[in-house]
Amino acid sequence: QVQVVESGGGLVQAGGSLRLSCTVSGLTFDDYAMSWFRQAPGKEREGVSCVVWHGGTTYYADSVKGRFTISRDNTKNTLFLQMNNLEPEDTAMYYCAAYTWSDCGYSWSNSGPGRYRAWGRGTQVTVSS
Repeated sequence: QVQVVESGGGLVQAGGSLRLSCTVSGLTFDDYAMSWFRQAPGKEREGVSCVVWHGGTTYYADSVKGRFTISRDNTKNTLFLQMNNLEPEDTAMYYCAAYTWSDCGYSWSNSGPGRYRAWGRGTQVTVSS
């Protein structure tokens, strides 16, 4: 059984930093690209970032480029999201997801049916102004 568990969320002031972690079990972690999504109340789920299976290529939503950094440690089956210079608009539940393929491609931010094989329950990030 695949398990995806996020951690590291919390309350931070604008301009602050947080580091999210996501530990995956029950699948061969380095076979798959991994992504972070977020969803704020009343808004659609948004793709934040994706990293390919080997960690060497990354993709970001325009809204987080230059502030967030995605990375992975395949020896520990763990995905990370370093979030710097946080803004109130970053407030959301953040989800980790295992992609169906090893590369992110150009449609990684589409979370429609069948595109991601496993999801975590999320970790809340709240940024105060």
